[in-house]
Amino acid sequence: MGEFNISNSSPSAFLLMGIPGLELLYIWVAIPYCSAYIIAFLGNLVLLFIIKIEPKLHEPMYLFLCMLSTIDLVLSTTTMPKLLGILWFDSREISFHGCLTQMFFIYSFAMMESSVLLAMAFDRYVAICNPLRYKTILTNLVITKIAVAALARAVAVVIPLPILLTRTPFCKSVVIQHSYCEHMAVLKLACADVTLNNIYGFAALLLVVGLDLMFIVMSYVLILQAVFRLASIDKRLKAIGTCASHIGAILVFYIPVVLTSIIHRFGHDVPLHIHILLATCYLMGPPVLNPIIYGIKTKHIRLRVQKFFHTT
Repeated sequence: MGEFNISNSSPSAFLLMGIPGLELLYIWVAIPYCSAYIIAFLGNLVLLFIIKIEPKLHEPMYLFLCMLSTIDLVLSTTTMPKLLGILWFDSREISFHGCLTQMFFIYSFAMMESSVLLAMAFDRYVAICNPLRYKTILTNLVITKIAVAALARAVAVVIPLPILLTRTPFCKSVVIQHSYCEHMAVLKLACADVTLNNIYGFAALLLVVGLDLMFIVMSYVLILQAVFRLASIDKRLKAIGTCASHIGAILVFYIPVVLTSIIHRFGHDVPLHIHILLATCYLMGPPVLNPIIYGIKTKHIRLRVQKFFHTT
């Protein structure tokens, strides 16, 4: 283990605790995590490959899905290899700047995922409420602008978090009570007033993820109004069916995010390993489940995957 400089400034490195309370089970806990990472990595790569080679899938809905898969690949790769290193090899050390980099990638790409889910809600709204103008509204240029806006917003909102931490003195400890460089867990090691850091972190979560979720709900209210105006029950079911995959992706992403935020701030009696397991779920849940959800629920993708594996 390397030398650690603990002073009233930034330490040279931190130690990630992993999952406190489950140390005796690490070798077994690593198995489902490793399996989940392999499923996420291969599932999202297959999804990207299928969309790339199938001309019928070169539509706005699937372009947004490509963005989602790319984000999920980055999110899982940012956290899981290091966690597996902790569980299997006790490789707990992470440099100070490495920690800030991991934190930046985790939160910026999580916010990008929220933005893409909002864009996909807009896609479903246009497809159902204004189908005749679908291709004229969601052009490649518009989709590119949405992608750039999602990236720019995430970077602009998240970059102050590591910047504020570089100006925060750490003198309590170098041991982060978490499996990755989670913002609140790092703040607990500070020996100065971190009110500004706390306020900014909560405001960023509320203003970005909270607003996105609110607009998604509003989109689906309008979608349901349009669906119930359809005369045929078959048309209603078909319209709702086109939203099923997206609704699944929303639930997989937002439920763990909301639960993690609530428990972290108010669940003081909840065991630490429950906090960490839940936090890991919101990072690994979408990468694992999104390819499965879209593979099962989206007919074009399902048929193309079946055709691909039958011909190889």
